[in-house]
Amino acid sequence: MATTSANNSPSLRGDVLPGKRLVVMMPALNEEATIAEVIEAIPRQIEGVGSVKVVVIDDGSTDRTAELAESVGAKVVRHTVNRGVGAALATGLGCALGLGADVIVNMDSDGQFNPADIPALIRPILDEGYGFVTCTRFGGTHSMDEMPPAKRWGNRMMCRIVNAMIGGGNFTDVSCGFRAYSRETALRLVLFGKFTYTQEMFIDLASKNVAMTEVALPVRAVREHGESRVANSLVRYARRASLILVRSMRDTRPLTFFGLVAILLLLVGIGLFGFVAVWWVYTGRTSPWTSLLTLGTSCLVAAISSGVMALLADQIGRGRRIQEQTLYFQRRQYYNEMAREAVAEELAMDASASKFSSLG
Repeated sequence: MATTSANNSPSLRGDVLPGKRLVVMMPALNEEATIAEVIEAIPRQIEGVGSVKVVVIDDGSTDRTAELAESVGAKVVRHTVNRGVGAALATGLGCALGLGADVIVNMDSDGQFNPADIPALIRPILDEGYGFVTCTRFGGTHSMDEMPPAKRWGNRMMCRIVNAMIGGGNFTDVSCGFRAYSRETALRLVLFGKFTYTQEMFIDLASKNVAMTEVALPVRAVREHGESRVANSLVRYARRASLILVRSMRDTRPLTFFGLVAILLLLVGIGLFGFVAVWWVYTGRTSPWTSLLTLGTSCLVAAISSGVMALLADQIGRGRRIQEQTLYFQRRQYYNEMAREAVAEELAMDASASKFSSLG
């Protein structure tokens, strides 16, 4: 499923270096058992890609995760304390944009995803102009029979909710963390969830008409080392993710959000008054349902209040869209300047190394 397309920004390097600049960012928390192996397996030669860099966001690890990542050539950004997957994503996106990334891939550090699938994941961005691509663990011929039934059911329900919230999408997996973004998409993202970001991202990008699609790729259903720090408790995950979704709906579609509340209260109020009215017609009295008249009146008053709130929230929402557009331009200027400096420094280092090699 794809929404209205958003143009990808051009490579910041112009014609100096061929191909796009890919940054693979990997949030990590105590992943010393797998981090080095995953980084080394990331392909460095990809059609249409001129350079590949790896950024590891060490989200408060207490083991050798950062040390091992640096030893195999990754750039490591550290959080001194654990701040959550959503915060790690925000840090990683900022770092990738500052490095001049034209395409950004986000993947876990635990080996659940195969780095060899990165070329397939980014192909819709490189060739078809999509702004956002997510891996689906349930599409195509791939089987997830090893996933616990409760988690499979939870994923299906979350897909239905998110697809409805973004206006009739048909995504089959909205919780997978193996994703790719164009530079333009990363600049436009505005996320607030610290616990997780996966579902909130769909709502945010759909509200901005970013072209989205999914690619079916094989994924290891069960982790070999440790457990998921997001979905290790289904009840806890559902509670926190639901709160994030409600807030996202409130922020991106305030008129619909508060309008539905107003309509629901109005229907309840009318229903209560209707019931008492029918009782009065047949019996000539309102007792023993007189109290329902008070409740119905309260519902009607609340419905009017919610309707007014919906109009005010819609007005505030328009202001928010203007602010996000301003934020986008500020981000683009800020990160493009950082990227130019980073690319210039890289080119200077390459030229120096080439000169040294020729002298040798």
